[in-house]
Amino acid sequence: MTRVTRTITCKKPPANAQNRLWRFKSQKTVIFFTHKTTDLFTETMDEKLLKRLEVAVVRLESLSGGSQPQTVASASSEPSIVAFDDLIAECVGKVSAAAEKIGGHVKDITNVVSDAFRVQKELLVEIKRTQKPDAGGMAEFLKPLNEKLTEAHMKAGSHSGFSNHLKSTAESLTALAWIAYTGKDCGMSMPIGHVEECWQSAEFYSNKVLVEYKNKDSNHVEWAKALKELYVPGLRDYVKSHYPLGPVWSATGVTVTAPSKSSKPGAPAAPNPPPSSLASSSSSSSSSSSKQGMAAVFQEISSKPVTAGLKKVTNDMKTKNRTDRAGFVSSGVKEVNKSVPSGAKGGPPKLELVMGRKWVVEYQIGVKDLCIDECDPKQTVYIFGCKDSVLQIKGKVNNITVDKCTKMGVVFTDVVAAFEIVNCSSIEVQCQGAAPTISIDNTAGCQLYLSKDSLGSSITTSKASEVNVMVPSEDPNADLVEHALPHQYIHTHQDGQFVTTPVSHSGG
Repeated sequence: MTRVTRTITCKKPPANAQNRLWRFKSQKTVIFFTHKTTDLFTETMDEKLLKRLEVAVVRLESLSGGSQPQTVASASSEPSIVAFDDLIAECVGKVSAAAEKIGGHVKDITNVVSDAFRVQKELLVEIKRTQKPDAGGMAEFLKPLNEKLTEAHMKAGSHSGFSNHLKSTAESLTALAWIAYTGKDCGMSMPIGHVEECWQSAEFYSNKVLVEYKNKDSNHVEWAKALKELYVPGLRDYVKSHYPLGPVWSATGVTVTAPSKSSKPGAPAAPNPPPSSLASSSSSSSSSSSKQGMAAVFQEISSKPVTAGLKKVTNDMKTKNRTDRAGFVSSGVKEVNKSVPSGAKGGPPKLELVMGRKWVVEYQIGVKDLCIDECDPKQTVYIFGCKDSVLQIKGKVNNITVDKCTKMGVVFTDVVAAFEIVNCSSIEVQCQGAAPTISIDNTAGCQLYLSKDSLGSSITTSKASEVNVMVPSEDPNADLVEHALPHQYIHTHQDGQFVTTPVSHSGG
C-alpha cells in the first residue's frame, strides 16, 4: 500500500478554509485548518480514503459556490420548460407565420405575443430558484411580463383597419397572467380557468375576423384559427399538464422584494416644516378672525327684524289664481312625445355574434335588408327592440326569439328547438324549412307563413290576438290558404268538468 506524506509550512490558512477540508490537487495531501488556530496538520492516507475525500470535497464545493449555474441549467432542461419551448416553437410560430403574410399592425402585435411568451419562459425558469414573494415582490417579479401586456393593449387602442385583430390579441394575451396565481385567496381564477376565461373574452373579436374574411382572404382566417389554437388547447393543456395549481416556487431560493421608494433616483425631498412660531401665530390669527366674523354675522342678523327683506306676495302671484297652472297637459307636449319612436330610446343598433353562440339584433329601425348568413345549429338568434325592419336568417339555428318588436319581418330556414314571439305587435314570420315549435305570447297581430316541411309544427299561443297562419294549398298553382287562430273561447260545464271550445262566427 502506497502512502504519501508531505509537510507544508503555512503562516496563515486560506480565507475560505475555516471548518472545512482543503485539498491540493497536485499533491495527494490532506490538510486541516480550524478557525481557532493556524497550526498545520498533515496526515498520510491510503489511496482509497483519498478518493473518498476527493468526492466529499467536490460535493462541498458544489454546495458552497457552484450551485447556482447548475440550478439554471437543470431548470432549463426540466420537462415543463422543454414543453413550453415546444409550445413556443409550434403554436406561437404558427401565429407568427400567418402574421407575416398579413403584415402591418397584425405583424407588429404578433411580435409582442412572441416576446411575451419568451418572457414567461424566463420567469418559469426563475421560479425554480426563487422563493414565493409577497404582493410587492410579485409585482416586481412580473414586471417584465406586465410591460409586454401593456404594450399589446396600447397597440390595440390605436386606430387601425385591423381593430378586431388587435383587440383579440390583446385580450387573449392576458391569459399569461396565470403565472400570478398564488392560491384560492389571491382574487383570480385557477390557472386553467383563467386561460379559458381570457380566451372567451378574446373570441368575440376573433369570430368577427373569421366572419369578415371568410370569403375574402384566407390568410386572416388562418391567423385567427392559429391564435385560438395557441391558447385553446395550446396554453390551456400546457398549464393543465404542468401547473394545474399554479407555479411551484423554490423553498430555499433567492427572495424578491419590492424596491423601496427612497431608492428611486430623482425623487424630490420632502419640504421642511414651517417654524413653530409662524405656525402658531397663523393658527391663532385665523381662529380669532373667524370668531370675529361669525360674531359680526349674528350681530347683524339680530339687529334687523325677522321679515325684513322679504318680498310681499300679491293675489295674482298665488298658485290658485295663476292662469298658467291650470292642471292639464297641453296638446303640444303630447305631440312631441308621440313623435319620438320607442326603439330610439333603447340604444345603438346592433347586429353581432356574441361569444360565438348568440346572434344579437337590437334597435334596428327602418332597415329592410338585415341578413345573417353564417349560421350554426348550436347558435341562437335574439331580436329585440326592432321596428319596421326585415331580417333574413340563412341556415339552421338552434332557437330564434323576437322580443318587443313592432312591424318586424323575419324569414328563416330551419330551427332546431323553437321560434318564439314575445311582447310584439304586427309581426310577420315566414318559415322556409322546419320548426318543431312556434310560440306566440302576449302579441297583437301576427302573420305566420308555413312551408310544406313545417306543417307538422306545434303552435302555442298565449294572450295573442289577430294570429293568422298561411299554409300551402294542395294545388301547387293556387294561393296560400289562410287560417285564423282563435283567441276567444267559450267554457261550459259538462259532466262535472269544464269544456272549452273556440268562439265561431257564422255569416250569411
